[in-house]
Amino acid sequence: MDPNVADQEHQDLTLFVQNLLKEMQSRFQTMSDAIINRIDDMGTRIDDLEKSIQELIVETGAEEAPPKTDPGASPG
Repeated sequence: MDPNVADQEHQDLTLFVQNLLKEMQSRFQTMSDAIINRIDDMGTRIDDLEKSIQELIVETGAEEAPPKTDPGASPG
């Protein structure tokens, strides 16, 4: 086999692998960014839900209700 042809094939293969790795890295970065954005959105939704629950508790006066006693607990 001609050394020039073998060298060219080696360079082509190297270039192909480098491009493939760059493309994979780009796709992984895109997926990672999407996952992080979804986690941030989920955190915001959870915070909003906690706030809504707290407002409902205050509106219903549940915070002022006497604490429930455990019927299975022994007295004092």
